[in-house]
Amino acid sequence: MKIYTRTGDGGESRLFGGVKVQKSSDRLHAYGTIDELNAILGLARSYESLPRDTADQVMNIQSDLFIVGADLATPLESGASTGRMTAEPTKKLEEWIDAMEKTLSPLTTFILPAGSQVACSLHLARTVCRRAERWMTLVRHTEPLNEHLLPYVNRLSDYLFVAARYANASLGITDEEVRVKRA
Repeated sequence: MKIYTRTGDGGESRLFGGVKVQKSSDRLHAYGTIDELNAILGLARSYESLPRDTADQVMNIQSDLFIVGADLATPLESGASTGRMTAEPTKKLEEWIDAMEKTLSPLTTFILPAGSQVACSLHLARTVCRRAERWMTLVRHTEPLNEHLLPYVNRLSDYLFVAARYANASLGITDEEVRVKRA
């Protein structure tokens, strides 16, 4: 099978189910951003300093993101058959967040997205996750989305924030507090 199809050469793409859309559509921005997020998570997993339990979780999340992308690429009304996101992966993220937070000192102020390279890549993933959430919200204003997509992506950004703190803590790096200069 060839990797190129030439179907997008004119600036259009086909969603699952056959609907043709412009590559600049909010839906394509949404699942393109999910793809970008998945690639950044692959980068995070490449760091040997990522705690083993977190690396396993991130690999699981990467698989979940393929389902998110397929779900976004398949309009609900299309009738096309694809995997759809359920509530279970969101519950799993919450369990992982709770477990990591038990090992971390409570936050009392804002912190900088800083520290180790692996933590910084997780912070970068968090910001891309938030952008995906914004694109998905735009899509939802014009057409229906699976009700489980936005909660998952919202919780994922929380997970990535805590995972970045957890990765730094595992390396003995403390959170850097934001220094606010008062006038």
